Amino acid sequence: MNLKEMLEEKQYDKIWQSYCGFLDLSIESYMEIQNRLMEEQIDLWCKSPLGKGILKGKSPKTIDDFRNMVPLTTYDDYADVLLQKRADLLPGNPIIWIQTTWEGGKHPIKVAPYTRSMLDVYRQNATACLLLSTSTEKGKFDVEHTDRFLYGLAPLPYVTGLLPLTLSEEIDLQFLPKVKDAVGMTFSERNKLGFKLAMKSGVEYFFGLGSVVYAISKSLSQMSAGSSSGLKSLLKCHPKMIFRILKARHITKKEKRPLMPKDLFKLKGFMIAGTDSSCYKDELEKLWGIRPMELFGGTEPSLMGTETWTRKGVYFFPNTCFYEFLHEGDMLKLKNNPAYQPKTYLMNEVIPGEKYELVLTLLKGGAFARYRVGDIFRCVGLTNQEDETKIPRFEYIDRVPTIIDIAGFTRISENGIKDAIQLSKLPVIGWTAFKEFNEENKPFMHLYIEIDKEKFVESAVNTEIVKNILSTYFKYIDQDYRDLKKILGMDPLKVTLLRCGTFETFEKLNHRPIAKMNPHSSELRELINFQSIDLTYRG
Repeated sequence: MNLKEMLEEKQYDKIWQSYCGFLDLSIESYMEIQNRLMEEQIDLWCKSPLGKGILKGKSPKTIDDFRNMVPLTTYDDYADVLLQKRADLLPGNPIIWIQTTWEGGKHPIKVAPYTRSMLDVYRQNATACLLLSTSTEKGKFDVEHTDRFLYGLAPLPYVTGLLPLTLSEEIDLQFLPKVKDAVGMTFSERNKLGFKLAMKSGVEYFFGLGSVVYAISKSLSQMSAGSSSGLKSLLKCHPKMIFRILKARHITKKEKRPLMPKDLFKLKGFMIAGTDSSCYKDELEKLWGIRPMELFGGTEPSLMGTETWTRKGVYFFPNTCFYEFLHEGDMLKLKNNPAYQPKTYLMNEVIPGEKYELVLTLLKGGAFARYRVGDIFRCVGLTNQEDETKIPRFEYIDRVPTIIDIAGFTRISENGIKDAIQLSKLPVIGWTAFKEFNEENKPFMHLYIEIDKEKFVESAVNTEIVKNILSTYFKYIDQDYRDLKKILGMDPLKVTLLRCGTFETFEKLNHRPIAKMNPHSSELRELINFQSIDLTYRG
């Protein structure tokens, strides 16, 4: 039976247990599921040509063998096979390929194969997220097959396109706009039509990137009945919505404040995903009158985790991936010494308060093994009395230090910055990039840069000139960077020009150069402090 059939028969306890029962697991039961599914995956993966190529003649028999023999991997280890979509070399037969950007300016896309079993797991866990988004306590939810879903994410071949595809096998939700119509639309067109349809009929669910949902929510008054369309828009709405619009106008006029989404819509469930989502939660709650529930997933790891009704940490689904955790200290050692052999920890070995980089092995015939997906989490607890769980929960911190991810939209790498600088023809002596947050807790990339002013053709070099030149080339090489401004209205770059000799001075005093990407805050402070002293070293 699917969700719709169980709802029709009012089998509410069965529904909860079928989709959300993982929250009742003990850590011992959780690890039993992890180990059983991992043993199945080891057999599939090690027999595949892809696995044999990475193993180089080794033959692991147990999970411990596998963890000792399979090196930590990145997408480079799979690119030759996956970018050619060589299904014959994989551990499972893919029925769909999901894609995303890889590295702006260097690698256009990366793709990931999904087997039927992986899609079944995605469907089950997506349904769990749907139920939990409406939940206010354990075992309680509010889902009906006539509900409408405002969908603010990209369609296939992006991973977010799997949500309507798989949920349609469980329940007849009405997506706004319809998925078949959304595929041929631009991002802006999809959102405008979605809100237009929601204004006519109402909406029960909303899901999108945290940064995108925030941008849409702030501009809602321009797209709603409060705009110049006025009476014309009112006449197209359902009578129930007309009453709600008139009531909203009265309330906002009386309270002398702008129109907010909560004045027009009463959501049952509100879900967000993406890097930096935590920056937007509080404001989104004020705008919509309901606190968003954070999900975690990606192209390679699929739909991996969700918060519950307490909104106090993400729980990882036990049937999506086999999870290993690389401690932050070991991650930094590995960054400085690629030959370093770090230890990883399992779900039953994590320590509250510690930060870890996630290492994943995809289950159910997935391609990726011991894969460094590039995300860092902090364990916030091993149990939680509020939602009666006995398994670890986590909060998302950020991408790994070698990547600057802004609002879940763009992943800026060292190579990307090098390419932009090279194309700009600026006479750059040294640079370092650091992800920072403004006074409104919104992310941006701060580029600290030293220019050889004697070689700069402009008569008067200044921060604004350098920023504008670099922004032009970032947009040129990276479509996602360009979309930050176009879609979110966000300027993600701040430039600080450093005095001549700054980087050379740092290197001579510390006997090493400063890290190019996200240096330690103490190192960055030292670099900046050179601006207030007489520099001894000059190039």
